[in-house]
Amino acid sequence: LRSMNDPTKSGTPPSVEGIVTRPSPFSVEQTLERLQEVMQRLNLHLFAHIDHSGEAQRVGLKMQEAHVLIFGNPKGGTPLMLASPLIALDLPLKVLVWQSEDERVWVSSTSVAYLGARYSIPQELIGNIAGIDKVIEQALHD
Repeated sequence: LRSMNDPTKSGTPPSVEGIVTRPSPFSVEQTLERLQEVMQRLNLHLFAHIDHSGEAQRVGLKMQEAHVLIFGNPKGGTPLMLASPLIALDLPLKVLVWQSEDERVWVSSTSVAYLGARYSIPQELIGNIAGIDKVIEQALHD
């Protein structure tokens, strides 16, 4: 399923421009639960939970555990889309919880700095998307 030069085999996540990947000390299920608890505590709305691995299994395919949580708050996102309408392509915010071949669990998201630069977000609005880092850090360390 993977190429021989897959960096996840060495315990190092792949590096992709604009993506931040952090290790999780918890299982995939625990990581997902913890992320959702933090989102609820911070009054963020979970719009969707996409279970890529579950859907693959449903059609007879096998892949590593991979789940995407799509979340946000219209009060934070709307001003961003007014300032830069194309950011709607990356909103609501997304976080990927996945397991590498060596069974390590990772949490990946788009970098706040990358989104800010990509869409020329005014500095005073960067805080509207910076909450993603807070969600992930609290879920992984609290």
